Amino acid sequence: MNSGTMKFDFNNENTNQTREVILKVYEALTEKGYNPISQLVGYIMSGDPTYITNHKNARSLIRRLERDEIIEELVRYYLK
Repeated sequence: MNSGTMKFDFNNENTNQTREVILKVYEALTEKGYNPISQLVGYIMSGDPTYITNHKNARSLIRRLERDEIIEELVRYYLK
């Protein structure tokens, strides 16, 4: 049993792409009348892409990202 702290490291090259996708998906959800925060949280928690609308190809865009990449970007932005 390892009692040490594990290090979780991401490649920071995709940060801008991740941010752009999140913003485009947010916009598409808003335009369709959804609460974008609730829908994004539902997607991140469950991995179920049906939380994201197909409007403006948002579902396809969000599926290009790993959910951990999305969480990393949100935490990075929140802590700035």
